[in-house]
Amino acid sequence: MDRRIFFVVTLAPLALAGCATPYTGEASEAPLERRMPEGQCDDSPAQAHIGHKASAESGAKLLEITGARTLRWVPPRTAVTMDYRPDRLTVSYDDNYSITRISCG
Repeated sequence: MDRRIFFVVTLAPLALAGCATPYTGEASEAPLERRMPEGQCDDSPAQAHIGHKASAESGAKLLEITGARTLRWVPPRTAVTMDYRPDRLTVSYDDNYSITRISCG
């Protein structure tokens, strides 16, 4: 057997074993705390703004009332990514700049 392969095969598991934390069999006393990210979006108060004109002022107002950190405008006939971000407000509008859809993500 080649010496290099011998050392890798025999010494690698020993090196990795040194990184392991021993299991004591006891559960942690502290419960896991679930933290929501800051800027969590809630689109329900914004639904009353459907039909309003899309503008910088309406965008600022929508950010304020939804608690979102970022605003994504979606012009007509535009493809958008499907990634979900809980701190983002997505606002779609039509050719007349009337808001047609408001959602988080």
